[in-house]
Amino acid sequence: MPARIRTRVTELFGIELPILAGGLQWLATPDYVAAAARAGICGFITAASYAEDAPLRDAIRRCRDLAEGKPFGVNVSMLPKLVQGERTQAVFDLIVEEGVRFVETSGRNPEAFLPALKAAGITVVHKVPAVKYALKAEAIGVDAVAVVGAECGGHPGMEMVGTMVQANVAATKLSIPLLVGGGIGTGAQLVAALALGADGVVVGTRFLVAEEIWAHNDYKRRLIAADETETTLILQSLRNTARVLRNTTAETVQALERDGADIETLMPYIAGAIGHRAYETGDWTRAALAVGQAVAFADRIEPLAAIIARFRAEAEVALARLSSLHAP
Repeated sequence: MPARIRTRVTELFGIELPILAGGLQWLATPDYVAAAARAGICGFITAASYAEDAPLRDAIRRCRDLAEGKPFGVNVSMLPKLVQGERTQAVFDLIVEEGVRFVETSGRNPEAFLPALKAAGITVVHKVPAVKYALKAEAIGVDAVAVVGAECGGHPGMEMVGTMVQANVAATKLSIPLLVGGGIGTGAQLVAALALGADGVVVGTRFLVAEEIWAHNDYKRRLIAADETETTLILQSLRNTARVLRNTTAETVQALERDGADIETLMPYIAGAIGHRAYETGDWTRAALAVGQAVAFADRIEPLAAIIARFRAEAEVALARLSSLHAP
């Protein structure tokens, strides 16, 4: 595969490979996101990791310095419903003030924020768990959509349609640039997504073992030891399905849900601060940790650039295999 692939996603973001490193709660720091930029893809600082404006502003400025002029963005994950005290508007205002060029949104309809973002020349990619939401996002004017399948870590939605089906259905129905995610961890899968009609892929879980991810190495070693069967689903009773690493916390939450537990009962197990402590200590058993089935491809701790180089090499092999199948 050439050093640069041309798709609508590479043109839109100004990147070499059609890969976005999606926002990761607590983990998508300036060091990680800038490493993605330097390696030829685009990553996103996760705004929700910063409780106040000042540290988020500092993170954006640090990332800009580290990225060496390469593109990066900010992930804004909005709660499904507006709640009192939500900082979404303030975050978007800060993004505009800092001259960020790319934003990844998710959680709910971003329509109310689009006029100001568009006026600032910001490219918006909206991430959704189903094609019907992607069509709505296209209708309100986002620049690109990312559709994630049931295999993804975090929130795959309620319908649980697999990535391969989502990709092909979305490609036939959408006009704007399309990315697909969920279980994507190899260059061969990147080629497959392009063959299905997507313009690129979103990768999360596969990058969790990158050296630039600050989480404890005990956590990373657990991911390396895991295979594609070692994730599970929680929070379906709240209509907020999450795919997480299979551990004692996930089993406890599932048992509580079977007994009809409400959100207040579940919060001591699923709160974000608990996950942050797990990343700090490496105790992967005591938190609901978002992990997708692409954990199967996480086989070593290495620089993010090395993982992306492997994506390139794997894609070259996949393309060569496809070429060999052509009849004379």
